[in-house]
Amino acid sequence: MKTKEDGDFENRSLDTICINESHLKHKWHHNLKYLFVGILFGIVFIQAEIVSWYRIQEMFRLQSFHMYGIIGSAVVVGMISVRLIKKFKVKTIYGEQIEFHDKKFNKGQVIGGLFFGVGWALTGACPGPMFALIGSGFSVMLVPLFLLF
Repeated sequence: MKTKEDGDFENRSLDTICINESHLKHKWHHNLKYLFVGILFGIVFIQAEIVSWYRIQEMFRLQSFHMYGIIGSAVVVGMISVRLIKKFKVKTIYGEQIEFHDKKFNKGQVIGGLFFGVGWALTGACPGPMFALIGSGFSVMLVPLFLLF
């Protein structure tokens, strides 16, 4: 096993915990807001055809810009948001500091990305929107969902 002096110890220890985890303890009903936002997010995904198998197949066949436009917009919004959070030192709604930590690139990210991409291409859905598809009545999505676990 590598030691702290090798530097690998620190990288692996950062991967094993949630660095930005809140230390505040809330009652169970505080999580209902996340359920509400998740349901709303799923409705938006369905209306924008983001979870449409046909749209995803069009993307992988390079036949449509629809999904690339949505993904590209999300990346740009994310980049601007992170920049603003860092610049203005924005805190959480509970007043906790938001911290960003650099992650070292490793080959596992490439392997994981390939598995994710192949799974997405074969099933027509990435893990998050699978729940929206199941909620819309596409019970066939239960198969890849159970294969994830």
